[in-house]
Amino acid sequence: MLLPCGDCPPIDTPLRTGPLPWIQVAHGSPYFTDEHGTPWTPIGQNDAISWPELIGLFRRRDLAAVESHLQWLKAHGVNCLRLMLEYAQVRHRYFERPAGRFVPAMVQLWDDLFAMCERVGMRILLTPVDTFWMWRHWQHLPWNVANGGPLRSMSEALTCRDTRGLIKNRLEFIVRRWGGSGALFAWDLWNEIHPAQGGDSVDSWNEFIHDLSTHVRRLENELYGRSHPQTVSLFGPELVLQPGHAPAMREALFRHPDLDFASIHIYAKGTIDMPRDTVAPAVAMGEIVAECLDEIVDDRPFLDTEHGPIHNFIDKKKTLPEPFDDEYFRHCSWAHLASGAVGGGMRWPNRNPHVLTGGMRKAQRAMADFVTNIDWTRFRRRNLNPKLRVRHFHAFGCADERQALVWLLRRNTLGSDRRVRADAVPVEAEITLPDLADGRYRIRGWNTEAGVPVEDVQAHATGGLLRFTSQPIVADRAFAITPA
Repeated sequence: MLLPCGDCPPIDTPLRTGPLPWIQVAHGSPYFTDEHGTPWTPIGQNDAISWPELIGLFRRRDLAAVESHLQWLKAHGVNCLRLMLEYAQVRHRYFERPAGRFVPAMVQLWDDLFAMCERVGMRILLTPVDTFWMWRHWQHLPWNVANGGPLRSMSEALTCRDTRGLIKNRLEFIVRRWGGSGALFAWDLWNEIHPAQGGDSVDSWNEFIHDLSTHVRRLENELYGRSHPQTVSLFGPELVLQPGHAPAMREALFRHPDLDFASIHIYAKGTIDMPRDTVAPAVAMGEIVAECLDEIVDDRPFLDTEHGPIHNFIDKKKTLPEPFDDEYFRHCSWAHLASGAVGGGMRWPNRNPHVLTGGMRKAQRAMADFVTNIDWTRFRRRNLNPKLRVRHFHAFGCADERQALVWLLRRNTLGSDRRVRADAVPVEAEITLPDLADGRYRIRGWNTEAGVPVEDVQAHATGGLLRFTSQPIVADRAFAITPA
């Protein structure tokens, strides 16, 4: 049963929403469309209600600045933000206090944000809790039994029945108040699920996910006649760090029948979490995406919902130099997209201040413009990374029998700053794509930094192979291959 939130409007009255279409998994391809069938690719990153660009929401301190920022993001191709409903890094952003009673100022904050997103055309990938700060600030958590809540330890978060009631109560509040909005892209039902949250066991995972999923979906269908897509996220390195649990973890994350798309947080040790150059992280991203796609047995989409230099920032207390970080960001994003995942992934800023740079925004704009070259509604891609061998380049790609996406990144041209040298001698790329239907194809080459097309040619596929030679490339280039 839902509990009141003090001075809030009645909770059985949903927030009035605009006409923004809902997002859904595409019928027949592992990507997304809106409810009208128009392709929709999430371009964005993680943000938080206590970080610099959204801080004006709290107690309505500067709503105009926040809305202006959202409009600026939209102009730069950003259409999605991943947000925690309760970001517990600071104590005055708890959504409940005490446990079960919703804080009026926080409800107002989200009322305002959803209304802005409807007006701007921004969407939210929403998760109800931030388990990282719940662990770090356990002593302050309203769900803690010491603070009047039911939870004796975070190791019981997935198994405590009274805590489960609070989780479902929070989800029901969200569904009733904001669930009718097209600004809600999807649910991350539980951020970074972990064996430690279930007594160092994964035995509870499938039941936990099923319980939350069916609770939300039943209520959405009852109220709105449809439901938003759902996933559950994991700190990706745990699949390596906990080999004994890994098979059951993979089953829940990639193949749970109640979930609509798969997601992990890609923090590969030594490359993505603490990059020493801008090329190795891209290679790691491509390899991990390929591994994840191999785990999926149906047509559900896959996307990384957190990545970035987390070890470098949190443990080493270092912020990457901006030019280096811009290139690292762009390379990781294109490796993610070209390997068959959806969009460029969702960077966790891990910068001081905790925002993305102008160069990263430029890269997002470039990708947002590029993705219009592919018909995602009919793209039943398979990963091609192991099959692509291109001299001078690391090659990332995915294709079906009628379309392909390829991204090439120069090998062995790192400068003293560990970035790809801009003064390297340009070289052609000779590319062979397997398993395409015979016929004529249009090949559009894309400058991923400038965000502009740089070549547009045609070639024939014969015997299931499409061969073409690019114009000279200095650093990297993306290609969209579609029927002529």
